[in-house]
Amino acid sequence: MKLLLLQDVENLGHEGDIVTVRDGYGRNYLIPGRMAVIASDSVVRHQKELARQRARKIAQEIGDAERVKEQLEAAKVVVAAKVGQENRIFGTVTSTQIAEALGQQGFRIDRKHIEPDEDIRMLGVYTATVKVHKEVSATLKVEVVPEAEAEA
Repeated sequence: MKLLLLQDVENLGHEGDIVTVRDGYGRNYLIPGRMAVIASDSVVRHQKELARQRARKIAQEIGDAERVKEQLEAAKVVVAAKVGQENRIFGTVTSTQIAEALGQQGFRIDRKHIEPDEDIRMLGVYTATVKVHKEVSATLKVEVVPEAEAEA
């Protein structure tokens, strides 16, 4: 029996695969469990069309993410922090602070997608990785300045 898998099935295949299974396994387990449907010509054509549309949508999302990546890499993020002795800041600069600074520049990036490459504990210029899409990451320059300079 030929079936089209509607979801990933362990030891059998992934969503969208056409597999050949024994009749009992298909009729008694896969089809009633809504894990597969019989692979008729119309179902296969419909699945191929869905896969083509999904691929086009993903390509468009990646293209949009690449444009955002270019804008992020061109942007300069300045974070003001309280400074103690020897240019050490109190605490660390967090991804939340970087996200807020990006928000002031018009970017809407969730703090969970920002990862500083190292702990930011002193004044200076640092880098952070921003996950724009699961396949696209941008490198962001973060400058940490004293609060007094930022206000001036």
